[in-house]
Amino acid sequence: MKQNFNIAIIGLGQIGNYLFNELKIKKKDIEIKTGKKINVVAISAKNKNKKRKFKINKKIFFKNPIDIIKNKKIDILFEVIGSSDGISKKIVETALKNKIHVITPNKALISKHGDYLSSLAEKNKVNLEFEAAVAGGIPIIRTIKEGLATNKINKIYGILNGTCNYILSQMEKTKDNFSNVLKNAQLLGYAEPVNPKLDLNGYDALAKVKILSALAFNKKISKSNNLMEGIERIEAKDFEIVDRLNLRIKLLGITEIIENKLFERVHPCLVDKNSYIGNVSDVMNAVILEGDPIGQSVLQGEGAGPGPTSSALMSDLLSILRGNTKNPFGIASKKRTFSSPYNSDNYLNSLYLRIEVKDKPGVLSSITNILAKYKISVQRLIQIPDNKKKTASIVIITHKTKEINSKKCLASFKNNKNILKDPVLLRLF
Repeated sequence: MKQNFNIAIIGLGQIGNYLFNELKIKKKDIEIKTGKKINVVAISAKNKNKKRKFKINKKIFFKNPIDIIKNKKIDILFEVIGSSDGISKKIVETALKNKIHVITPNKALISKHGDYLSSLAEKNKVNLEFEAAVAGGIPIIRTIKEGLATNKINKIYGILNGTCNYILSQMEKTKDNFSNVLKNAQLLGYAEPVNPKLDLNGYDALAKVKILSALAFNKKISKSNNLMEGIERIEAKDFEIVDRLNLRIKLLGITEIIENKLFERVHPCLVDKNSYIGNVSDVMNAVILEGDPIGQSVLQGEGAGPGPTSSALMSDLLSILRGNTKNPFGIASKKRTFSSPYNSDNYLNSLYLRIEVKDKPGVLSSITNILAKYKISVQRLIQIPDNKKKTASIVIITHKTKEINSKKCLASFKNNKNILKDPVLLRLF
């Protein structure tokens, strides 16, 4: 059995830097725990001269990461660049074809090309590990693949994006508006400084949901259109209103099997203040699994940042060093099939609707008439007037209705001249 493992790190951003130092600091500990010796023999980054906490050894630096595979004997490669295509895909693909184990936190890459890359790994009898791709330091991937391997999982949901959770938590605490809280999140490093869109619009969380679905339900990664909404349209007044209702706003990623079909979605939800998920705040992530015979299982921890991500990367490393060669998605690629997507139009859910209107007679009745037209029944109604502006906020909590009904209703609202802007719609969870 092999005793010495040569390691390459591709990408020296925040995570790559942290990982490099961790490998240096914890080298002896890793070797004691695994009985194997490790050596970082190659690194690659865009900018060799960028200021870092360590000096780059010229002998192990490669500008072109592909040259590492050509010129060095590599056993394990860390890809920590982060894009779904381009050099990220090329280096992982090349490594697997050359029988090199790959470890990556790249959820964009795995959610888009995971099926193809996993088949390459299986063909070449090496590992493709991606524990850090979902929920940072929370060991959710290994929990599903190993700890709960004999359970039938029916549903997974949780807070999968720390940026959104921080923004929503701060908006609730400070009563400040979205743009100000976002700026603060960017200053603290919780949100991307230039373009945080992929976090805010739900795309990041949905990529993680797709990975969890494939693992939990033994399926190929879903290619279907999904229900995806972000948090950009939520305003400070929404937090004041839902507080009266003993509810909180959380961006949830949810995947479940309904009528033998796969239903994946990411959107803001109203959750009970006293619920477990309602008390996960700031940058924390939480994942809840429902299965048989385990029942409900909960995992919580930091979902992002160099420390938690590096922790997950190191766990993948130790798994490989211990000789745990396994299928990336738990079962062989040829045994995984595509799941038929559930039609989201049929999804039943209670709604929170906040509608900004002109405060004059007949407006409320015109709105309730539209709701009735689309078979949406009102459970609770709150009217908050603004006498200075001669406007009002009408807040409606509905009984359960089909998603298609809410779509048609919102479209009809656009023709109502007394409605001042697009309503805010949140689903109760």
